Amino acid sequence: MANVIRASVVQSCTARFNLSETLDKFESLTRLAKERDGTQLVVFPEAFIGGYPKGSTFSCFVGERLPEGRDEFVKYYNASIEIPSPATERIAEVSKATGVFVVMGVIERDGGTLYCTAIFVDPVEGLVAKHRKILPTACERFIWGQGDGSTLPVLGKKFQSCVEPSHTVNTKISATICWENYVPLLRTYYYSLGTQIYCAPTVDSRETWQSSMRHIAFEGRCFVLSACQFATEKDYPPDHAGVDASNRNPDNVMINGGSVIISPLGQVLAGPTRQAEDILTADLDLDDVVRGKFDLDTVGHYSRPDSTTPSFHLP
Repeated sequence: MANVIRASVVQSCTARFNLSETLDKFESLTRLAKERDGTQLVVFPEAFIGGYPKGSTFSCFVGERLPEGRDEFVKYYNASIEIPSPATERIAEVSKATGVFVVMGVIERDGGTLYCTAIFVDPVEGLVAKHRKILPTACERFIWGQGDGSTLPVLGKKFQSCVEPSHTVNTKISATICWENYVPLLRTYYYSLGTQIYCAPTVDSRETWQSSMRHIAFEGRCFVLSACQFATEKDYPPDHAGVDASNRNPDNVMINGGSVIISPLGQVLAGPTRQAEDILTADLDLDDVVRGKFDLDTVGHYSRPDSTTPSFHLP
């Protein structure tokens, strides 16, 4: 039982698309996870910094974009961050002060393009990597560019065992954002690189998401840490285009959470939790990854590339 680390997922949201307030919120939640639960790794939701513009259309129609939508994009652009930037430096400072490794969804600004990105921040090394969502989902393509194969890291990270501090636990960590998790070849790529802690920042609060997360944990024989936003109308700016200003209800739920931590055998270790902001924590025994691969390694002894590689079936 020496190869155990403690990890948390944060169910929360952006503070009204305000960067300063959101960074303060991040620090408060990270310190709480450390001080209350002793967490060593924390995962924040998709678009935690920058915000997820739930319900917005950006006044886009096939063949036409209206000035109002361009103005809304300016506000959204201004809420995003560059990587690296003073914002990522602040995140690194909190990571260092708490000793917590951070995986966080952000809206990244690069030139004139926005990306839905996950960043990896180490307590010692600071910002160590990022992953850009390879294909935004549906109307997200109005506002986010596409990532590519240059940002698909699986990071090696050493932790002290939370049950035997003199022991070092070697881990491999990846992040797959929201509906990227429905791309079989992307999942397989991460499995092939040996991911053990499969982070899934999201805003998908539907019940079907839970089935997907359990399937991925079981299929990949990895721990799945899914952090989903929980947001109400009061968490959005007063002029947010996705909210009916004439009938605004501060307590109306916009994104309903469902964060969860799952073991390599598909067992739910924490969550899902709904209807509130929350922090879920669980101990991850990395030996469970090996135990799981005893009878299922989809990129090893349970693979049949001779039969399943697409080119095999070509004339």
